[in-house]
Amino acid sequence: MNLSNGSGSGYGVAPARERDGRMAEQRSVLANSSSTPKQIGYGMPCAHCKTYYAADLAACPVCKSPQRVSPVEPLAQVAPAEQMPDPKQLEAERERFLQEFNAQMNASPLPPDLAAPAMHCSHAENHASSPQPATVCQDCYDRLQERVDVLEAAMHIDITEAAQVVYDAVWADPTDPSKTYQNAAQALLGELRRRSGIPQVFGPLQTPMN
Repeated sequence: MNLSNGSGSGYGVAPARERDGRMAEQRSVLANSSSTPKQIGYGMPCAHCKTYYAADLAACPVCKSPQRVSPVEPLAQVAPAEQMPDPKQLEAERERFLQEFNAQMNASPLPPDLAAPAMHCSHAENHASSPQPATVCQDCYDRLQERVDVLEAAMHIDITEAAQVVYDAVWADPTDPSKTYQNAAQALLGELRRRSGIPQVFGPLQTPMN
């Protein structure tokens, strides 16, 4: 009987297979661990240079400091609120500044030649020697100029029209020859006033009453 060979082959195969299986499993674990390394995150930044570096490092790779920033920073000291100045003191300072400013302005007023151009007459051609102060605003000057233009136009009445006015006034009332010239003059002056827009005067320097 060949029991030794049979028992040797029967009992020797199983342990060998188990060893091979454990070795294959270990190799698989090592292969997986080498192919997918464990990821390590960043820890707190360096307390010296504020650089973030891996959590598994014992010291900062930049400045070699082993200290990290504490996860709980102490609260910053709050500066005390600025005290508001006294309103009465502010008002006194303001008044003092205004008084000093007015005193300086009165002590050194601007000469007339350096005054604002708007204060000078805009018709410089009428003041060849030196600029003159403007006592009338531009709007009032324009209105007065319009009135002057109307008066000048009324004075340029055509001689034929003026003669017709005198003729009509003379022959309007031929009963009193002594008033012929007076009627003619009054009629001509009335026509000039009408054209120039001057209100009719009744009597010496009297205007009609409303």
